[in-house]
Amino acid sequence: MLDLIIKGGTVVDGTGSPGAIADVGISGGRITAVGAIDEAAAQVVEADGLVVAPGFIDAHTHYDAQLFWDPLASPSNEHGVTTVLGGNCGFTLAPLKADDADYIRRMMAKVEGMPLPALEQGLPWSWSSFGEYLDALDGRIGVNAGFLVGHSALRRYVMGAEGTGNAASPEQVAEMVRLLHEALEAGGLGFSSSQSTTHSDGNNDPVPSYFADRDEMLALCDAVGDHPGTWLEFIITGCNAFFSDEEIDLMTQMSARAQRPLNWNVLSHASTMMDRTRHQLRASDVAAEAGGRIVALSMPSIGGLKMSFASYCALYLLPNWGDVLYLDHDEKKAKLADPAVRRWLDEQARSSEGPFQFISTWANMEIGDTYAPENAGLTGRKVGEIAAERGVDPFDALLDIVGADDLRTALWPMSSDDIDLAWEQRAELWRDQRVLVGGSDAGAHLDRMCGARFPTEMLASAVRDRGLLSLEECVRLLTDEPAQLFGLKGRGRVAEGYCADLVVFDPDTVASEPIVERTDLPGGCERLYAGAVGVEHVLVNGTEIITAGEPTGATPGTLLRSGRDTETVLP
Repeated sequence: MLDLIIKGGTVVDGTGSPGAIADVGISGGRITAVGAIDEAAAQVVEADGLVVAPGFIDAHTHYDAQLFWDPLASPSNEHGVTTVLGGNCGFTLAPLKADDADYIRRMMAKVEGMPLPALEQGLPWSWSSFGEYLDALDGRIGVNAGFLVGHSALRRYVMGAEGTGNAASPEQVAEMVRLLHEALEAGGLGFSSSQSTTHSDGNNDPVPSYFADRDEMLALCDAVGDHPGTWLEFIITGCNAFFSDEEIDLMTQMSARAQRPLNWNVLSHASTMMDRTRHQLRASDVAAEAGGRIVALSMPSIGGLKMSFASYCALYLLPNWGDVLYLDHDEKKAKLADPAVRRWLDEQARSSEGPFQFISTWANMEIGDTYAPENAGLTGRKVGEIAAERGVDPFDALLDIVGADDLRTALWPMSSDDIDLAWEQRAELWRDQRVLVGGSDAGAHLDRMCGARFPTEMLASAVRDRGLLSLEECVRLLTDEPAQLFGLKGRGRVAEGYCADLVVFDPDTVASEPIVERTDLPGGCERLYAGAVGVEHVLVNGTEIITAGEPTGATPGTLLRSGRDTETVLP
């Protein structure tokens, strides 16, 4: 007798092949049959009119902390995600010395937007080694999860406070390499690092990995190549605008030396900046010629980024805006009321050429929650409409509203590139072998975005509403494509012998719900949250974690370990 049969659904198997009506039989956590099944089963899921697909894989998350207080990885689980990959951008919670726990918490709170009280109260902080961190999660998670080893954690462990602002000695590099070997042997999936100027710690200093020199970086990449089933992930300043030749060469050498693929985050696209897109993808071509492989992550959705002048967000990343926004509250508020400062900020914002350029289209920005009586009735309205009514410049209208709210106004920038041409170009990027769909940052930036919803957004927008992709192609991009890049054994397809990670959804209704605020984090902290529509069942290793659209509370997820659960993918 089978454990479970999913009967009569349209199986879209992840390979891109045409979907076909079939049953799916499951035993012992694996798919044992696909086709017409007469054998009895302990449980039957009726899937008539529904699609049965491999569970979606999210390649770029920061669930490193959240899985301790939320083993289900919500809301990713509701959107059909069965595997999450964390430890990105060089930020991990291990290895860890007890005296550095406060620094690591404050760094994660700042750079990844995780509320500090949630980090303080929601985790045991009981580990030292990377292996001990993995063991603390093993056996208690609802989705499959694996983690890269973060450069900043390694540097802080070896160098302490000296890791900020200083180069490492040869002896310190050797100790970092030793720790990385140890972490990878314990199951770390690879190595991640950041040398981006947008990443700063709780003291507003660049994160420790920023100060690594080329020799240190390559020594760590050499270590990765000694372990099967590993890869590299890297963020550098040029990711946000244009790669320099030196940055392309560094990434190329990192991949070629490790003999592992390297992915970077995130390739944003605008129809007016095709030259930038071509330039960024050139890094992949250079790497291929040198025996490496570089892959860009690109999100399939736009918008959904909440901002506020009161707290750290993408506004701080506009050119030179940090000079004002990092001031204390009262001084910042006074500066934002100064006409000369306003003109300067506006000019600086419009000079941006990176992924946040769209923010400076102030007229398109939508007002969210407001607090002052004079701002009543503005929620949901565009700044441009309000400015026209008042007879003022949109940027002045925006800052007048923000000032009245004591800077607390919630702001939702709207992309000015939501046009057919831009979407057609994005679809071509998703098909490009140099690009992988992903970059959700799920588990991070909880006060200003909910990237976890991207699979259902992509199915609704790219497939059903816009017709940019076939259903089969879209499913392949969300499943088999990342599984093949990262060498995830037995995942990413509906096929005999594969792990029974499956999602059953209604292609006519699948979508994301609107983003709302939830107060459900440790310490009474809030986050932005979006549930899913049309996702009826989600199975991880043959056990339902979502039934009739609702979480079951089951925790059948596998803690993915390199070598055991992954295989080596050469460039």
